[in-house]
Amino acid sequence: MKLARPDIFHPRIVFAGCPTLPDGDGDDAGLVAALRTRGLHARWLSWDDPATLDADLVVLRATWDYPERLDEYLSWTRSVRNLINPPALVEWNIDKHYLIDLDRLGVPVVPTQHFPVGQAVRIPAGEVVVKPAVGAGSQGAQRFVDADAAAAHAAQLHAQGRAVLVQPYDPRIVDGETALVFLNGEGSHAFTKGPILPAAGSAPEFEETGTYATESLSAAEPDDEIWEVGRLAIAAVTRMFDIAARDLLYARVDVIGGAAATGSGPDDPRLLELELVEPSLGFRQLSAGNRAEAERQFALGVESALERLGLGPLSHRRP
Repeated sequence: MKLARPDIFHPRIVFAGCPTLPDGDGDDAGLVAALRTRGLHARWLSWDDPATLDADLVVLRATWDYPERLDEYLSWTRSVRNLINPPALVEWNIDKHYLIDLDRLGVPVVPTQHFPVGQAVRIPAGEVVVKPAVGAGSQGAQRFVDADAAAAHAAQLHAQGRAVLVQPYDPRIVDGETALVFLNGEGSHAFTKGPILPAAGSAPEFEETGTYATESLSAAEPDDEIWEVGRLAIAAVTRMFDIAARDLLYARVDVIGGAAATGSGPDDPRLLELELVEPSLGFRQLSAGNRAEAERQFALGVESALERLGLGPLSHRRP
């Protein structure tokens, strides 16, 4: 790549994917160009590519194989020079028992029980969802109406060395989840995710690489009551980690009870997941103009992070 001003420092920025999707799934396709309009140059690499260690800034975007390589992945997050979102947040957020932390801080979450490896798993009455505490793309998550089958699945996850979450199945999920996207700590846009888990006893259908479950996505304009769940989650995280909300380049808050797919009003909305590591941000669900603005805000966030880190293009000049 030939740089227009070789005398000015050009920070090396990497968007991190994974070996099966080193360039992401296409949703982020406009981000490299959005950064380029601000004089910033980024490229995609799989997170385990040694060249990521030479980057000045690594932005996590599609590192969706980390559950199978967890120790290696966490070690890598601490090895790169600068990571967004930062390593401490990543380590906390990849284990979904963070939901219990958020519940303690007053965020309305889906009721969740966490069972570390070696602890007996209690299956409540009624239909439940059993999933690994560390997982991406709905890998290992299943619905059950039979308590013995649910316990067997939990035992299988424990045998693999994976902690387990058990949640009551909420029938409102048939209306989909509302995914709230925050950029730089501010609400940006939202989209609806159709139900992913099939009927009890069946596994989800995965896309061709097997990396994540197939999703049905559409645009959404949620009520403020839904957005308030997202704001509470962001506020809780910033208090826990003593950071400014604007320092979160991105966050996605998945909420059920918004009934976005049916158009009815909110009904006791609750947080299902808070994604701070590598969520799809739904850029493709936006109109051309709104997508361009959201990608611009993302680029502004990267620019702001570089300035905070002393890595802005004018922060120092190359010899």
